[in-house]
Amino acid sequence: MSTPLSSERPEHAPAAHPAIAQGKVGVLLVNLGTPEAPTAGAVRTYLRQFLSDQRIVDLPRALWLPVLHGVILNIRPAATARNYKKIWREESDESPLRYYTRQQAEKLGERLGQVSVDWAMRYGKPSITEKLNLMKKNGCTRILVVPLYPQYSATTTASVTDDVFDAVRAMRWQPAIRIAPAFHDLPAYIEGLAKTTRQHFASIGWQPEKVVLSFHGLPQRYFDAGDPYYCHCAKTARLLRAEMGWSEAFAPLAFQSKFGREKWLEPAADETIETLAKTGTKKIAVIMPGFVADCIETLEEIDIAARETFINAGGEAFTAIPCLNDAPEMINILEDIARREAAGWV
Repeated sequence: MSTPLSSERPEHAPAAHPAIAQGKVGVLLVNLGTPEAPTAGAVRTYLRQFLSDQRIVDLPRALWLPVLHGVILNIRPAATARNYKKIWREESDESPLRYYTRQQAEKLGERLGQVSVDWAMRYGKPSITEKLNLMKKNGCTRILVVPLYPQYSATTTASVTDDVFDAVRAMRWQPAIRIAPAFHDLPAYIEGLAKTTRQHFASIGWQPEKVVLSFHGLPQRYFDAGDPYYCHCAKTARLLRAEMGWSEAFAPLAFQSKFGREKWLEPAADETIETLAKTGTKKIAVIMPGFVADCIETLEEIDIAARETFINAGGEAFTAIPCLNDAPEMINILEDIARREAAGWV
């Protein structure tokens, strides 16, 4: 158990010493981000921050920023907002990613008792800086940050780390900080993916002829420069196949969400799905192990757009396997990570 929060005068302090909050352990879950609303204006604000991060687009600023502000932010927000509207959670007026990240934090907090668990977004609100300052104000002197990306990439995990230490740099009294590593091969993660897959197949009442393992894409040159993301994806795919008893031919690896003209990791998920339909595969499933919460990439890009691609190319049955979201298996994974990485604190 963590040291309980103290809001009283520190032990052995002079009588006039003010009461301060201190001595608590915090866990901060961080996911990618989301616009505040499914509108062009909100999406533009989100994309401006997201695509300005040099970890995401590492082109020279003098070349990239005019394109971003002069072209992309004038064209892309309206179309992206329409896609967000297709998946927006009307009952709580938030994106699925925000909803599930919040649920994950609340349920992990119930597991960890006196540990203070909160959540933030790398881009958008609530920000990492906002939440770290709040945790510090509430007495967290030791904070574990958990980037919610199973596979490490400089574009994701490293960007979270950058933002965490930018926030801490501005603090005069800094908390102790730990950053949890990638969990692409964590047994609980692989077991959770397998259990969710089996449950989903049982619920739909039919078995696919192929299962596409779709991960978010990355420019090829990032991998060539030393980013381990592709290797982490390949290992997750291999371990999941072994757990499920699948062959590589039955469950091919693919990459989605390509953006721009340069070469990205291959094969592309949309091309793979279309080719399967055109070569006679009638029933497929797609699982997206790089995402721990359903979001626009899983619900719109795969479950809507990729489904349409498959059916239009001659396929007959398509299913997208849900992410782990706030299922008990996901909370088990987060608890496993938190207790291991906060060893000596928790």
